[in-house]
Amino acid sequence: MTHPLLDLRGITQHFPTGPGQVVHALDDVSLHVHRGETLGLVGESGCGKSTLARAAMRLVPVTAGQIVFDGDDITHRPRRALAPVRPRMQMVFQDPYASLNPRLSVGRALEEPLRVHRRGGASERRAQVLAMLDRVGLRPDAAARHPHEFSGGQRQRIAIGRALMLSPDLLVCDEAVSALDVSVRAQVLNLLLDLRASFGLAMLFISHDLAVVRHMANRVAVMYLGRVVEVGPREALWRNPRHPYTRTLLAAADGTAESAASDPPSALAPPSGCRFHTRCPHATERCRTDVPVLHDTGGGHAVACHLVPPTLTTP
Repeated sequence: MTHPLLDLRGITQHFPTGPGQVVHALDDVSLHVHRGETLGLVGESGCGKSTLARAAMRLVPVTAGQIVFDGDDITHRPRRALAPVRPRMQMVFQDPYASLNPRLSVGRALEEPLRVHRRGGASERRAQVLAMLDRVGLRPDAAARHPHEFSGGQRQRIAIGRALMLSPDLLVCDEAVSALDVSVRAQVLNLLLDLRASFGLAMLFISHDLAVVRHMANRVAVMYLGRVVEVGPREALWRNPRHPYTRTLLAAADGTAESAASDPPSALAPPSGCRFHTRCPHATERCRTDVPVLHDTGGGHAVACHLVPPTLTTP
């Protein structure tokens, strides 16, 4: 198999907040995304999903670990040297109004990436803008209007169109539909699926909404308090969740009885051992002292839990 398009290796992100205080946003997170696939990333608010997205995009420096894009380590690449990589990895944020410059017309906003990276002449760029507006379901006259003249769903279509202007290989969507009404959300999700097929995009799709992730993702990774606790094929994870926290998330989404015993601990003082042990009804003494390693349990399914045995292999 060829190397992953995005390979995150042992990403750690700590934020000092005061004397002797550190937020453990991410600890030893390893994930990968292959070309053309969508990796869904789920977990409660504050678990580190958005921090991981920004780290992957090199928007924040990491404390430790490696960010490898298409085989090249870009973890510490200088800003100027990132210029050839930037067009290939783009991001769609949660709030399209905040991510769009209110002073720029929509046409200018979509053209800006082409101008910055010196793609084509004025007439060619104009044609590409109009083609993209049509691609994301907006009329040509939208080019002359400004973001405040559009609905939330239309603004998100504009933001998606802007992200695709440079024909990226990877699209990172950070809660890209969470602020939208249900009917509009479905339209934008279907647009993303269509664009993924048309452009051959790889996607890192972040959401707290499990139903949305199940609709979008090929594989799903579950995060809890800065660590990945389970990752596997979408339907296998839904059919047979192996980590107690994953079962908790799915149970909450389904409205069934299983639930965590308490609120999550603070990232300022994460528990020792398995970070979920303070809420896990099955925790043992080992869970309280030893950090579980993400290990293979078969079928591309991996889990970080002492209670789930690894796949047995023969020499």
